[in-house]
Amino acid sequence: MGEVVVITGATSGVGRATVRRFAKDGADIALIGRNREGLEAARAEVEEGGGRALVLPLDIADADAVESAAMAVEEALGPIDIWINNAMTTVFAWFEDVSAEEFKRATDVTYHGMVWGTKAALKRMTPRDRGTIVEVGSAMAYQGIPLQAPYCGAKHAEKGFVESLRCELRAKGSKVHVTMVQLPGLNTPQFEHGRVKDLRKPQPVAPVYQPEVAADAIHYAAHRRRREVWAGIPTVYTIIGSRLAPWLAEWYLAKTAVKGQQTPEPLGEDCRPGNLFDPAHHDEGAHGPFDDKSHERSLQLVLSKHRALVGVGAAALGAGAAAAARFTRD
Repeated sequence: MGEVVVITGATSGVGRATVRRFAKDGADIALIGRNREGLEAARAEVEEGGGRALVLPLDIADADAVESAAMAVEEALGPIDIWINNAMTTVFAWFEDVSAEEFKRATDVTYHGMVWGTKAALKRMTPRDRGTIVEVGSAMAYQGIPLQAPYCGAKHAEKGFVESLRCELRAKGSKVHVTMVQLPGLNTPQFEHGRVKDLRKPQPVAPVYQPEVAADAIHYAAHRRRREVWAGIPTVYTIIGSRLAPWLAEWYLAKTAVKGQQTPEPLGEDCRPGNLFDPAHHDEGAHGPFDDKSHERSLQLVLSKHRALVGVGAAALGAGAAAAARFTRD
């Protein structure tokens, strides 16, 4: 039997691409999301790969529903090996235009949904003293950007939660592994189904990557004991820039990110409701509308996955340079 994997937000975007990546391994996958059409399409992809699929339509913000889903997974598929918290929703708007209800909903799905998923997974993994939980984060867990205060706040909260949880697991000597994957701008349907208020149609901040890059990073993180995996060079310079010169990062984002997150195309309405409260009712797939300007690979991720070899290569180059210098002097 293959691994038993739970993926939240499995219907579209990064979650859907991650389903496809694990399906290649023949994994048994529990699919959590609200969009029934998307869940059924994902089920077919899992079964095509030779794995078993369990469709679990639910709202990840409902802690009791998440706990019930975890019980159902182990009854149907067996002990959970990997739990991937990926579900999210957001509001693209200036902060003052976001209502209290909208902000709470985005936080409940993106942050609290991750907390409830982690809690349900730990309840089962801790007694067995094994298992991996992957928290799907973002470069915005380190550096917030304009027009996405609910999402950035949730991602910052995720990072703080994970750091606290890791300390507790270490204190208990637990072998359960919790890792976080930080992602760049991605070509996913969130820019088609996210709520938008008083802006033009949204787009990811360039440079943009395909969701398969994220899925590759998540799959890698699930099978290595890394604290974090960064995907895409923009993630690297965003995180490092926020650490070294936060004032400069804020100045640059204030100058570029408002325009950079909007296409020239008008929204056509003051507010696009999106899927903030109600799910889509069609299969959205993994990709958004930006295929023509999205990178299919990340050299940075490849190097990160093979950093030991990169280190050996760098050492060899350094030794060679030193030898050449000595030869020149002699």
